[in-house]
Amino acid sequence: MIEIGTQIDLPHPADRVWRAMTDPELLGRWFAETEPVPDGPGRWRVRTAGLPGFEADVEVEVVDRREPELFVVRCHEGVDRSLLTCAVSPTAVGCRVLVREIVEHGDWPAERGTRRKECYRQSLAGRLPALLDWLAFQQVDLRRDSAAPTAVLPVALMADLGRRPTRRRTTWVVAGSGAAALTLGLAGWALLPGGPPAETGADPVPPPARSAVAPDPTRSAVTPRPTPTTTPSSARPSRTPSPTPSRTPSVSPSAPDPVGARYETVSTRVFGYTGEVVVDNPGGTPASGWTVVVTLPRGNSAAEVTGADWRQDGQSVTFTGPAVPAGGAQAIRFDVRTADPVTKAPQGCTVDERPCAGL
Repeated sequence: MIEIGTQIDLPHPADRVWRAMTDPELLGRWFAETEPVPDGPGRWRVRTAGLPGFEADVEVEVVDRREPELFVVRCHEGVDRSLLTCAVSPTAVGCRVLVREIVEHGDWPAERGTRRKECYRQSLAGRLPALLDWLAFQQVDLRRDSAAPTAVLPVALMADLGRRPTRRRTTWVVAGSGAAALTLGLAGWALLPGGPPAETGADPVPPPARSAVAPDPTRSAVTPRPTPTTTPSSARPSRTPSPTPSRTPSVSPSAPDPVGARYETVSTRVFGYTGEVVVDNPGGTPASGWTVVVTLPRGNSAAEVTGADWRQDGQSVTFTGPAVPAGGAQAIRFDVRTADPVTKAPQGCTVDERPCAGL
């Protein structure tokens, strides 16, 4: 028996997710268009032909339905028949969606099952969250009269963000004016008639006095003294090179260059974003045992991680992965679900307890 499945955590209530998955118009926006079958009461045709893992359009009939937690449909695709189950269960920050499909009649090649599973995963992790964010934004906008602070909050924050560059420009202008004033002040001090001549006159006076007082024999006596000191100094360099090469190779293997990391938000949605951390290894040997920790705001959750093993404990998401080759890099990409429409980056990021660049 062939079985495929995937699951995803979403920061949306179960009733909103249920609506997006069972409303034919909404289903067509994030997965595939649907239409009723004329001669088949209770049947729908889903336009899946051309999607990865599908050979033709699928006709579905409802087998079980328990709103808003479960629906089961039987899928007819040519001579193949499968049973598709979708379960929606609440979580602390939203709900979890589990999709599972079992082949009842026919046979799927392994590649077809893999592509079909990936199609489900990409639709659930990419297009469905975007549609849910749009539905949530509509609800916020419709409640504008009864919840003005919630509706006005993004606008107020955007206005504040718009004022920040002005303050920064003002700061730079003030700093530039101060620097210019300081430069002019120093230039004016340097051009004062009293200062420079005094220093200029002080320098030439001592040399003639010393040349007049110091006799030639003294200088000739001083000349031989550097000669004996030069001999030991020339001997010392001969000893110095011998320890230097012996110490250099011993330090390099025991203290490899530490790995670094940089963070970037690669895409955003109304209620979430996709982040990426790239771990760089500038050393000459593979780097293993690295750990990246990303700190999310309270109530945020990570999902759909690629490039590393991961676990979330409260606000901290810990990533570990394979050894990074010498001079190479390892990219970690993850989705963040949040009810905050403004924040589009984590609060912090470290690699082996050192800060990541980009935050």
